[in-house]
Amino acid sequence: MKRFVRSAARRDIQRQFRYYLVERDAPEVALRFLDAVEEALKTIGRDPAIGAPRSLANLPGLRSWPVPGFENIGVYYVETPEAVRIIRILHGRRDLGRILAREDVSIQ
Repeated sequence: MKRFVRSAARRDIQRQFRYYLVERDAPEVALRFLDAVEEALKTIGRDPAIGAPRSLANLPGLRSWPVPGFENIGVYYVETPEAVRIIRILHGRRDLGRILAREDVSIQ
């Protein structure tokens, strides 16, 4: 299935990559993170129903799937008839409810 990664999710990936690269001084972890995100996105694309359902009124059909090897980081997405829309990629310690409540699946 076609996938669409929203700009907010792309920024989430960049932010986490920079964290591992700069703040943790772990370039090998940063690169492994990028590979793991791509693996998670491929898995979701093959079987969108695989993720755990999440309940948010503004994002009907929201699901989450962990990034392999980085299980505290989740991919939050919605399946639409034309594509899987990757909404955000967030660490579980963040205020997920508040962050995701501001999202709108109809906005690119």
